[in-house]
Amino acid sequence: MPDQQTRPRPAAPGTRTARPRAIALLGAAAPALGAYAAVRAVGLLVLQVWASATGKDALHLLGGRWDSVWYQRIAEHGYGFTVTLPDGGVHPDLAFFPLLPALERGLAAVTPLTVQGAGIAVAWLAGLVAAWGIFAVGARLYGRRAGVVLAALWGAYPTAFVQSMAYTETLFTALAAWSLYAVLRGRWIAAGALCVLAGLTRPSAAALIAALAVTAAVVLVREWRAGGRRGLLRRNSRMLLGVCLAPLGWLAYVVFVAVRQGSPFAYFDVQAQWGNSIDGGRALAAFIAGLPLPAALGLCAALGLLGWLVFLCVRQRQPLPLLVYGIAVVVVSLIGSGYFGSRPRLMMPAFPLLLPPAVALAGLRTTARTSAAVAALALGSAAYGAWTLLGTGPP
Repeated sequence: MPDQQTRPRPAAPGTRTARPRAIALLGAAAPALGAYAAVRAVGLLVLQVWASATGKDALHLLGGRWDSVWYQRIAEHGYGFTVTLPDGGVHPDLAFFPLLPALERGLAAVTPLTVQGAGIAVAWLAGLVAAWGIFAVGARLYGRRAGVVLAALWGAYPTAFVQSMAYTETLFTALAAWSLYAVLRGRWIAAGALCVLAGLTRPSAAALIAALAVTAAVVLVREWRAGGRRGLLRRNSRMLLGVCLAPLGWLAYVVFVAVRQGSPFAYFDVQAQWGNSIDGGRALAAFIAGLPLPAALGLCAALGLLGWLVFLCVRQRQPLPLLVYGIAVVVVSLIGSGYFGSRPRLMMPAFPLLLPPAVALAGLRTTARTSAAVAALALGSAAYGAWTLLGTGPP
């Protein structure tokens, strides 16, 4: 056994061997970030060309319509705006969560950017952070090559054009991916803190909260059955603290709406005014039944493909937090009564669904084949995104 004085001492801070861990992680993720950025650049280029050909402003398409306008109005004036519909219904801005408008307002205050420009900048930066987190999860589970492909596939998701818009999807996915990564590494307090921020971003944070809670419950039950009852809570105190932190962001906003509106269920009333109640899938079934037969069959085939991906995730034996999170995002997206056209977008944060195809593509014999497959998907996603953004309906 070597003498204690002869053991190598840690390098002093600032030396090359003591680089901050974040810089090392960023360097490892560089191929994934490059692949993701390239895929999204293809989407933006196709949009710019198509928009110019039709005399439209691509930047306005990304930051000046639909939900983007609501977030920007909150950033500029706070909450309190309501739109009255021709049928007498109302759409209050309290349906939109506060983190994105807060970031828009803050960035616009310290930079020359307008609030609209700040919203796009936040979305683009959050997209890179999300791709980094998605890579980190994929690389930890299935190797760096699979992590790179996973990040690229998320950038080529059919509705990935929303990742370039002043929407909350990239911000939420970034927080969710890093929270799940923290769980995989046993960093429960960090996972809970990130979940707090996710709960201030989108209502779909419920899926992330469920992932942490279910995983923790399984850990406790397994230890209990294994005979580790003595000191069970003390050994898992950090895990329990993280789980207790997780819902605080979402709950804080629900309480804020309740106090502002003077009703304990005001948040749910606001969502109902937007048509976003839970109906168990009846609205989806009615929508399919009302389509022409070819369109109905096509949509059923798409839902079948979605179910197949879920099955592959289970067969792949993904870690429990990823399975719970991915399936919960899908279920919540399908059982609501809201606008059907938004449902593919609402499922986009469920990046674990892309792990089976990512592993399959990463396993191709040559990098050229993998790159060609991702490039084809990127072009298809770019064309669909430009066509959608140049249309009249919201994504």
